[in-house]
Amino acid sequence: MKSKLAAIAVICCLSGTAVAHDRVCSLATLRGDYVFSASGHSLIAGVWQPKAIVEYIHFNGDGTLSVTAATVANAGNSGVVTQSPPGGTGTYAVDANCKGTLQFTPGPSFDIFVAPRGKGLWMIQTNPGNVFQGQVKKVG
Repeated sequence: MKSKLAAIAVICCLSGTAVAHDRVCSLATLRGDYVFSASGHSLIAGVWQPKAIVEYIHFNGDGTLSVTAATVANAGNSGVVTQSPPGGTGTYAVDANCKGTLQFTPGPSFDIFVAPRGKGLWMIQTNPGNVFQGQVKKVG
C-alpha cells in the first residue's frame, strides 16, 4: 500500500512540475513570426472612432521585434485603409508569470499576456483615449 501511495505522490508531483514549467516565461518565449489582429476604438476630437489592424510581427527572442507588414483601418482618419511599409521596430518585456509590455517605435504601447510556450499572446493598448485589444497567433 505504501509503495502505491508513493508512486501516486511521485506522479502527482511530476505532473505539477510540468504544469508549472509551462507557465514560466522569458524574453525567449516569444521567438518567430506572429500575426496580430485587433479592433477597438480611439477617442478623436471627443468622438469614439472605430479602428482595426492586421499586422505581421517578428519577435527576436531577445526583447526586440520588427514589423514586416501592417494594414490599418481607422474611421478617425476619414476611413482610410493604409498599409505600413516593412521596417517598423519595437521592444517587449515578459516576466516569469507570462505578463509583460510591448512598445512599438514610434507608436502605441500595450500590456501583453503570453500563452504557454509562446504559442500566442493577447494585447491591450495602454495609451489614453483607446479601447483597443487583440490576439496574436504564432505562424509556422
